[in-house]
Amino acid sequence: MGIDLIAGGKSKKSKRKAPKSDDVYLKLTVKLYRFLVRRTQSKFNAVILKRLFMSKVNKAPLSLSRLVEFMTGKVPFFHEDKIAVLVGTITDDLRVHEIPAIKVTALRFTERARARIEKAGGECLTFYQLAIRAPLGQNTVLLRGPENSHEAVKHFGPAPGVPHSHSKPYVRSKGRKFEKARGKRKSCGFKHFQEQECYLRGNATAKNPRSFCCCPEAW
Repeated sequence: MGIDLIAGGKSKKSKRKAPKSDDVYLKLTVKLYRFLVRRTQSKFNAVILKRLFMSKVNKAPLSLSRLVEFMTGKVPFFHEDKIAVLVGTITDDLRVHEIPAIKVTALRFTERARARIEKAGGECLTFYQLAIRAPLGQNTVLLRGPENSHEAVKHFGPAPGVPHSHSKPYVRSKGRKFEKARGKRKSCGFKHFQEQECYLRGNATAKNPRSFCCCPEAW
């Protein structure tokens, strides 16, 4: 007996077609850029619309130090006369003492970041103002924040303590009793098999495993 499939069959598309946020102002911005994408067919507007749909993790913040670096020529290109565009938050950075007069468009500015940009003679624009000034994205620089800098990413990868692993452990403390058996047995993350072979050969004592070990790596 067959299965009644809805129109389109089994194929599903997982990309977002709208933001999951209930923010009214974000939804109004999406409405504006849907119109611009439809009427202008600009790739810049299509990218902005796609990024407006993204989750908070994928709309990473950008610090003032990186913004200044991108806009004033420390990277190979100079963008001093252009508008920086970020679908995310601009945050302050105390390590930067001097800020040039730059024009920035972002979803949000922290209070100190906005004050410092405006004090330096720059402008903090909304996406509505950007749509009036650059409806096709002309004379703009599209930027993104570092996506892999948030806390959760530090714990990804091989288990903490595994050789060549740089993952951050989910450990309460770093004392004598916390995660100190890694490498000794499989139940604690992993097991060093080379050391086990030395024990089986009888070349290492129980008190000092490295004393008569035949493996040069152990020395």
